[in-house]
Amino acid sequence: MSLKVKFFLSVAGLFTFIVYIIGTCVLIIWYNLEVAEQALISKILAERIGIIAIFAFFLLVGIGSALEKLFSIYTHATRLHEETKLILSANPDHRITPTGPSETRQLAQIINTFADRHQDLQIDVETRIRSARADLEEEKDILAALMSELTQGVLVCNIEGQILLYNNRARQLFNYSTDKLTTNGIGGLVGLGRSIFAIIERTIVVHALEQLHYNLHQGNSQSVSHFVTTTRGGQLIRVSMTAVHHKNKGITGFVLTIEDITRRYEVSHRKDILLQSIVENTRSSLANIRAAIETILEYPDMGRDHLNLFTKIIREESIALSTQLDRTLRESGEYLESQWPLEDMHGTDLISALQRQFKNKLHVETHAETVDTALWIKIDSYSIVQAMTYIMRRLRDQCNVQEVTFDLQQSGRFARLDMIWHGPPIKTEVLHAWETQALVTNGNGTPLTLKDVAERHKGEVWCHTDKQTNRAYFRLLLPIALPEPPLELTILPQITPESRPKYYDFDLFNQPGQKPELDQRLLTELTYTVFDTETTGLNPSEGDEIIAIGAIRLVNGRLLRHEAMEQLIDPRRSVSQQSVRIHGISPDMLQGQPTIEQVLPIFYQFAEDTVLVAHNAAFDMRFLQLKETQTGIKFIQPVLDTLLLSVVVHPSLTDHSLEAIAQRLGVNIIGRHTALGDAIVTGEIFLKLISLLAEQGIFTLKDAREAAQQSYYAMLQY
Repeated sequence: MSLKVKFFLSVAGLFTFIVYIIGTCVLIIWYNLEVAEQALISKILAERIGIIAIFAFFLLVGIGSALEKLFSIYTHATRLHEETKLILSANPDHRITPTGPSETRQLAQIINTFADRHQDLQIDVETRIRSARADLEEEKDILAALMSELTQGVLVCNIEGQILLYNNRARQLFNYSTDKLTTNGIGGLVGLGRSIFAIIERTIVVHALEQLHYNLHQGNSQSVSHFVTTTRGGQLIRVSMTAVHHKNKGITGFVLTIEDITRRYEVSHRKDILLQSIVENTRSSLANIRAAIETILEYPDMGRDHLNLFTKIIREESIALSTQLDRTLRESGEYLESQWPLEDMHGTDLISALQRQFKNKLHVETHAETVDTALWIKIDSYSIVQAMTYIMRRLRDQCNVQEVTFDLQQSGRFARLDMIWHGPPIKTEVLHAWETQALVTNGNGTPLTLKDVAERHKGEVWCHTDKQTNRAYFRLLLPIALPEPPLELTILPQITPESRPKYYDFDLFNQPGQKPELDQRLLTELTYTVFDTETTGLNPSEGDEIIAIGAIRLVNGRLLRHEAMEQLIDPRRSVSQQSVRIHGISPDMLQGQPTIEQVLPIFYQFAEDTVLVAHNAAFDMRFLQLKETQTGIKFIQPVLDTLLLSVVVHPSLTDHSLEAIAQRLGVNIIGRHTALGDAIVTGEIFLKLISLLAEQGIFTLKDAREAAQQSYYAMLQY
């Protein structure tokens, strides 16, 4: 409802109430008069009807003038109220232009004077704060320099798995883009506030965290958990996890140190091939040499011609064997030494991990019978735990085994891990069937098979019965390793960021991804993707297409300018000259650019698990909505519109264009009518609006959506 309508409705209600009271009083007096008195008054009024009409006319004119004056005072007072809040909350540089009655002009001047003094005090305080932070900033710069120079990737996460800090090496390891997509290296994987589980499988991270929790409970606060996994780009990475420990709260986060071992693994694989080549190529030569020597020994009296023939065979095969060995040595010399990507683990830690897994996941009682406390094994603990859990689940469900005992001892160059129970053993054909099945139950586990796990560890599995004790056991042989000295890691500190046509047929307020738990989150706690599009025209339903998408992430109250994307798109249709004049993107600039089918998946990943923010968001969302069938990409997350939120905080103002809002909020406009430029301006405006919304009691996402919805209906109506 507009301010003018609201005012006049209030006045009309008051006037009606006064007329009702006066009319009621007149009627009461009239009916209490004698008939003769009523006739006399009627005669007097009839004779002076002209004078009464003139008086009534001037009275109405006077009332109208008074109302206009009152309305002027009311609007100026409302404007003073809104602009004063603007100075306090969003733009300290803003000053009120003195207009209206002398009283409001004087009040505006006083407010401006107070604003000047308040701003001077703010500048003084900020100067002192900047001075006090100088040493801290220097230390942060040193940390940033060290992080950037590390050859290993580093990720710092909180206990929920959100990324708090990362270096460029980590971003290079995990982020990817196609050849034509120029997204500044941002593929939506590594970024502040993003989840580590989008990068590394959740179960592997949880397994490593459980190991850290257990070691911490045992009094080892400097323990490190290791695992090996692959990235989406196919690299094999070795990850070391160490805990960020708080003396009262326990583990509050973790640090991942990541090393790309793809090359080392390939070298190891190449060495295996070379070794196999030696075996295959030398077997024949050795067989020929042996046969020739045995023939000579068996027939010592053979003729000289035959003896020379066998001697020649031995010589030729020896030369061939020597040549093969030389070639193999040359090839192997081209590669560095590497080790199989397995990690050293203390045997007791493996047994403890198995016992916890069996108890928590399977509710099976376990015991440790004989465990060699000096035994170290070289394993992938995650796959071993998954394999043993899989076997135990099968034993419980198919053989009704509810209690097992673990035994871990050295047996030659292997460690012998036994899982023992009372009852019949697993039949050979059943075990063979289990060996070839993926270690997945109810959607959890790993796609590896038991056979894969055993072969990777160069071990064996079998099941047998101890006739003396009448107990069955499942045995897994694992490679033995020598213990390494403890790895000393410096825990990186947690870095706390510094405080730093309008409507289309698209429903902003009933997005499928709007969840009750998300609605209750504070606006200051959410992560946002602020975006903008440039198009061939203004009619998405009539065939206009997106020709550019720009987006930037907003985390912890600041725009992450290093986490932005901007991409031109080939619309496969003409661009109107009117649109070219607005955004400056000519058809030749779009030739050879990727299509919307290629770009939308990248943007979807970039914006995943965030709240979308745009100016006049229904326009941009309608373009995205029309591409759902074509691309299979559907944006279901909540959407906030800075245009509607501006109406919420400044209902008495009529201009809510991006330029007008930026001007009154003190936001500099740079790169207007470019997708990324407009997204940055919109993001800075949104940050200002959050504080203004808080002044009106709008704190949560639900509050903002409901307020925006009311302003949307108000704008449609008036």
